[in-house]
Amino acid sequence: MRAPHIFAIPPDLPAADRQQRRHMLARLGLAWLAMMQVMMFAFPGYLRSTDMAPDSLALLDRAIFLMNWISLALTVPVVLYCAWPVWNGAFNRMREGLVGMDVPVALGIAAAFVPSAYATWAGHGDVYFDSVTMFVAFLLTARYLELCARQSVGVGRAHRFIEQYRSALSPYSNRIAFWFTVIQLSLAFGIGLIWFFYAPQRAIPVMVALLVISCPCAMAMAVPTAIAAAHARLCAPASVPESETYLLIQATGRVARQNLYGSMAWHLVLTPLAAVGWVTPWMAAATMLLSSMAVAANSTRLLQRRAPERAGAWPPRLLGG
Repeated sequence: MRAPHIFAIPPDLPAADRQQRRHMLARLGLAWLAMMQVMMFAFPGYLRSTDMAPDSLALLDRAIFLMNWISLALTVPVVLYCAWPVWNGAFNRMREGLVGMDVPVALGIAAAFVPSAYATWAGHGDVYFDSVTMFVAFLLTARYLELCARQSVGVGRAHRFIEQYRSALSPYSNRIAFWFTVIQLSLAFGIGLIWFFYAPQRAIPVMVALLVISCPCAMAMAVPTAIAAAHARLCAPASVPESETYLLIQATGRVARQNLYGSMAWHLVLTPLAAVGWVTPWMAAATMLLSSMAVAANSTRLLQRRAPERAGAWPPRLLGG
């Protein structure tokens, strides 16, 4: 029998959910393909130096001008099609007067894409198409992992207990992610404004990096991946007896707390580094993916968990307990 994993497709998954997964996978594949091409076309810009010979510099500038236009053409479908769920989610949340995870993501994409498109049209200035495509590709990767985790839910009495525990965990996790996003957004615009007055050329990359870091993708995955791993553990060949389900739920709570607070600490470490300009936008996007992957990897520890000899306190401690 195959070993369980938290992203297995349940055999009874509804057709609408299967279609949602296919659409997200299509967006994810296009974003990764465009990202690799745009990073290749951005390479001439990395080579540019004022110390080069005038003829070589002029030739390189013409190549950069052409590559920027090609990168723009490749980035437009990423921004409009691949990132469409982000724009739709941000619009819906703002219409409700709320600040969700999609709002800082949308602002980060716009803050990097619009100046880059203008610089390409004007023929001078820095472009961040590689950061935009990388951010969208990594973001969709994290969200695809989260979607697969949420869809890998079993049935039965033990599974219902775990879903009830999810209902108890999620509100606290969502409140933490909300206030984290609000504070990070304020820091991003405040620090960006400071850079605008002292070093305008550094303002946009610093603000974009901070906006990318403000996306609490890993924090949003903290509870869903832990819960999905618990469901998968119940479906394992050596399944957990129903009488020991509460022990598994206690372990799930510990893993969820590790995911939430660990990802929060990682973001807080990166924030001052980005504020002083030491974290570029593409580095911020890469660290966002790494933190999301770390959350998923930590959750898989539940799959190898063995039941302890005796139980702890019941009910299991919640995230804020």
